[in-house]
Amino acid sequence: MNTQIIRSISVAGMFIALLAVDIACAQSLETKPADPFFARFEPVKAPVPAGLYLHEGDRLAIIGDSITEQKMYSRILETYLTVCTPELKISTRQFGWSGETAEGFLHRMTNDCLRFNPTVATLCYGMNDHRYRAYDEANGSWYSNNYYSVVSSLKTAGARVVLGSPGCVGKVPRWAPDTNAPVEDLNLNLCHLRNIDIAIAANQDVRFADVFWPMLTSGFAAQQKYGPEFCVAGKDGVHPGWAGHLVMASAFLSALGVSGDIGTYTVDWAADKATVSAGHTLDHFADHTLTITSTRYPFCAAGNLNEDNSLRAGMELVSFNEKFNRLILIVKNGPAARYRVTWGGNVHSYSAAELAAGVNLAADYVLNPFSNAFIHVDVAVGEKQKYETRQIKELFHGAEGTADPEGTAAVTEKARQPLVEAVAKAFVPVTHTLQIEAE
Repeated sequence: MNTQIIRSISVAGMFIALLAVDIACAQSLETKPADPFFARFEPVKAPVPAGLYLHEGDRLAIIGDSITEQKMYSRILETYLTVCTPELKISTRQFGWSGETAEGFLHRMTNDCLRFNPTVATLCYGMNDHRYRAYDEANGSWYSNNYYSVVSSLKTAGARVVLGSPGCVGKVPRWAPDTNAPVEDLNLNLCHLRNIDIAIAANQDVRFADVFWPMLTSGFAAQQKYGPEFCVAGKDGVHPGWAGHLVMASAFLSALGVSGDIGTYTVDWAADKATVSAGHTLDHFADHTLTITSTRYPFCAAGNLNEDNSLRAGMELVSFNEKFNRLILIVKNGPAARYRVTWGGNVHSYSAAELAAGVNLAADYVLNPFSNAFIHVDVAVGEKQKYETRQIKELFHGAEGTADPEGTAAVTEKARQPLVEAVAKAFVPVTHTLQIEAE
């Protein structure tokens, strides 16, 4: 296996030796489902992120091709970092460009991105780089050299990097050079590029976000469960709906090392006491009812589990609530076998054992007291990111930007600032009540 992967990379000079050593050290593969669908895939074991990669006050650049320009996984990331980890005070910009390759971003990096001095950057290239065909060594070398140069240039500019792999394809898209090519050939190519990405990340000592393997495996599982119309990779085979973008966002959140701890509310029934964790203030507690004001939200999303344009479906595919969205209620030392918990007008019944172990309110209450406030923030983030696409693609690269790059940057930043402020204004404390009753 290792020699096959080494042969797949043919880059000039010392870099090929470094990559070969890195890949040769990757002895193990990801665990594969038993289905024959996965038989030909050899995904190198992805490194496990160690600790939080973000620093307080980071300026995050979300960089990629048309999938990034969809402003969906980028919006999930920015909204999550805004409301779920507000203590980090992360500011975010998205730099998606339709049809782009890693080489393409190299050409515009200084003008479009580095002028904003990002301190951390996520990358997602490879889809256009794989050229929608079977893998070949020359193309793999071209891709690896360019992606390596992107990472190196960002590091030189002072940014920490999360190198994301490409995703998968669900079918051969209409713009492929051979629309009759086996879709497996395209995904095997993308898997090759993913393995190259792991080697580049190891060589450059940056984080790796595995987008490809979770999308491929969750997409297969979803079709087995919900039918062939459920397309994690998107209806056109390449551009995901919300479920697929949630899978992508999860890969980047994992690489960024976020803890997923939104908060914990603890009630000691016998002692008649309650406590709440950081990001939440206990305003009042009486008769086993908590009134809490929160400055940290859970990630809120509705939608059907069997629809590929549903955030909720994506959350289920990758266990998002367990990994990244834990708002835990603990009730201990109570006299009853079961309890009824009312939150935001919705009711769930739990056993005493479940409550003693802790239940995840964010998972169980799809609609909850945070839902409306969350939507306001998310919409504001969407409007800001929409302008960021226009700022870069139309204005920086239009007549104004060509004639006066610095003046255009200054003018467009003034236009962007109210949209930044709108996100901050939408993120308000939420006061809510939890009532716990013995059944």
